Amino acid sequence: HYGNYAPNPVFRMAELLAGMKDEEGRVTIPGYYDGIELGDHTLKILNAVPDDPVLIHKTIGIVEPEKVGRNYQESLQYPSLNVRGIEAAWVDDQARTIVPEKTIASIDIRLVPESDPDRLKGLIKTYIQEQGYFVTDREPTEKERLTYPKLAKFDPGGVTMPFRTDIHSEIDEWLIQSIQWGMDAAPVNIRIMGGTVPVAGFINELKVPAVIVPLVNADNNQHSPNENLRIWNLTNGIQFFLALMVKK
Repeated sequence: HYGNYAPNPVFRMAELLAGMKDEEGRVTIPGYYDGIELGDHTLKILNAVPDDPVLIHKTIGIVEPEKVGRNYQESLQYPSLNVRGIEAAWVDDQARTIVPEKTIASIDIRLVPESDPDRLKGLIKTYIQEQGYFVTDREPTEKERLTYPKLAKFDPGGVTMPFRTDIHSEIDEWLIQSIQWGMDAAPVNIRIMGGTVPVAGFINELKVPAVIVPLVNADNNQHSPNENLRIWNLTNGIQFFLALMVKK
């Protein structure tokens, strides 16, 4: 029995992850938000979005948000740092009294055009090393296990670059006119979305302007087992695309 003797990696992982953000949700790693500047023109665009914070908080079940930005739209202008999953041993009815041999954290970063993905991944790796960890890109050897008290395998993963087309560009103005003509309503202009789309690689490589038009309901639970699309959003989407193809 090695409880109270063998270090539990879950506690060390929890400590490591918790140190990456402050209590208000901002990344503490130096330089993480470098290069992000929100001028008066950008702030005017962001503040024009009619978000309802009370409704947003009720929908996702929180009392207050992280403070990366002063509001929802501002928060989307910065690269994120998200822990999308942690794995260690077993829980619920499969739980057993053990000290786990390892814990795995899956981290994702939502990029913005000002971000350099390699730089951000390098900052995270450096942060881990500064916490006293010997960092390797493979499973540690027995010799390394008997040499270093803190071990971490770091797998940087792949990258999907972001894209952003300026609001009031030629394609944006054409799209706004099409929506107003076909839907009899002015669209809400969002500078950048909080998500990644696979088509971004083609947009950036071909250097073509592109605009995303979300048609789903805000409570669609994207990427979750109960992802959904309301019928009204489907029929509204059909009407929108008809207007897009018919408008000269």
